[in-house]
Amino acid sequence: MRYLLAVIALLFGAAAVRAEVHTQTIPYRHHGTVLEGYLAYDDKLPGKRPGVLVVHEWWGITPFIKEKVEQLARMGFTAFAADIYGKGVRPKDPKEAAAQAEKYRSNRALLRERTMAGLEVLRSNEHTDPRHLAAIGFCFGGTAVLELARSGAPVAGVVSFHGGLATLSPDDAKNIKAKVLVLHGADDPFVPMKEVLAFQEEMRKAGADWQMNIYGNAVHSFTNPAAGNDAMKGTAYNEKADRRSWNAMKVFFAEIFK
Repeated sequence: MRYLLAVIALLFGAAAVRAEVHTQTIPYRHHGTVLEGYLAYDDKLPGKRPGVLVVHEWWGITPFIKEKVEQLARMGFTAFAADIYGKGVRPKDPKEAAAQAEKYRSNRALLRERTMAGLEVLRSNEHTDPRHLAAIGFCFGGTAVLELARSGAPVAGVVSFHGGLATLSPDDAKNIKAKVLVLHGADDPFVPMKEVLAFQEEMRKAGADWQMNIYGNAVHSFTNPAAGNDAMKGTAYNEKADRRSWNAMKVFFAEIFK
């Protein structure tokens, strides 16, 4: 019954289920580093429900990411935002954000481990059905969830919103167990067509179950209103791409959690 409620909420909107969202900050550790994630779930739903891990942009866990976690909770999931950077590490400007992100982009093993640490927190939560897990990520987080999939993590699906698609270990795609959904802006200057085509070939070679939606007139960060509206900068919000990509995720979840 609880899965039916989740599917109804996914396909017909959060108003289909009256949600009482409980949120909390959860400290956890990875090899001695203190991390601080953000959890949300619907207090009114009985029993366990599918869990969705959310991985942040290069800014870390921001109000934007917390809002996404709460949206997922209202849809009937247990949602948890993983903290890749560490407690209190919250970049203040693009230079700091780029430096933090590069630490993990250049060390994919560490990125995978930090993402998996967040997944373990989600999996072990009393409200999560550990047999039904997925992960989504935005920008930097999109890269992270694709690396999670390449590691062979036991998740049903991963969704990348305007994430980087390149990897240092393309042969690891053979480990993928999850279904993969990539949501990409056609005019994203930070993920050029060469990278898109290389990713597609990687997925084909691995025999992965993958799909990609490409949104016209959309650049990087198209889901985040804080990105502004000047597409010439390479990052900008696009209401249509935001709405269409979130709906695509809903359909994807309805399939993997059927």
